[in-house]
Amino acid sequence: MTPIVFSTRSYAYLADRVVDHGGWTTGEVVRTEFPDGERYQRIATEVADRDVIIVGGTIDDADTLELYDLASTAVRAGAYRLTLVIPYFGYSTMERAVRPGEVVTAKTRARLLSSIPEASRGNQVFLLDLHVATIAHYFEGAIRPVHVYGKPVVMAAARRLGGADFVLACTDAGRAKWGESLANDLGVPAAFVYKRRLDGDTTEVTGVSAQVAGKRVVIYDDMIRTGGSLVNAARAYRDAGAAAIDAIATHGVLPGDSIDRIRATGLFGRVVTTDSHPRAHALASDFLEVESVAPLLAEHLRDNH
Repeated sequence: MTPIVFSTRSYAYLADRVVDHGGWTTGEVVRTEFPDGERYQRIATEVADRDVIIVGGTIDDADTLELYDLASTAVRAGAYRLTLVIPYFGYSTMERAVRPGEVVTAKTRARLLSSIPEASRGNQVFLLDLHVATIAHYFEGAIRPVHVYGKPVVMAAARRLGGADFVLACTDAGRAKWGESLANDLGVPAAFVYKRRLDGDTTEVTGVSAQVAGKRVVIYDDMIRTGGSLVNAARAYRDAGAAAIDAIATHGVLPGDSIDRIRATGLFGRVVTTDSHPRAHALASDFLEVESVAPLLAEHLRDNH
């Protein structure tokens, strides 16, 4: 029997694309909201003895709890196997404690999802391009984490933006290892910027690691939030003589007017992200190009199922 795919409200667009690529069935969830804000949800499709996939992110606490509620209910209703697909695992800012008493939110949310009752054939969670790979180890017990790398999507976008001759750049030295791996696979030079922290909120670029003068530069980062680090890096590459600059990120979080402010700098020709975050999906434009990760996710799910 083919898997049946559900989603949280925010990720219905991506679940539909995964279903199209996987050739699976879409499950129905009935939802209403009470006057006091309490939510009513009911899985309206029979899931007993079915392979259940639920697509949902942890873009905020409400979405995380919606994912948890749906998954727990699917198992209680008799799901044969449960697979969570989390295209964007949030809480990466608090993935470790620096001061005593700090809450490591990435770990507590992973523990929450690990506490979902176990389906008869087991539970697993697919995670895309984690900001910190060790987050996968925060999941506990019987649930099996699978880290999916978005490199095929990123490489295709980089070749399209950069053409035959470009430099693959990073926003800082902390991403240099990943950037060098990507550049090697693409057969192009790699570059990154050196930074030093001036205070808790401010950093200063002190140098660029490679020759970019007269070159097209494509900057890759796993995530664009407000775009501050991306813009600072782009200025450094421009000042070092880059002829043109584009940017790629797996996750486009882009709160508020972030993408407008990035565009207003005039530093970038185009920005490309995937549709792993609903915000990027909603903001797609001639400047912000959005590539779907549905084919990649469907491929991994199909191999697994």
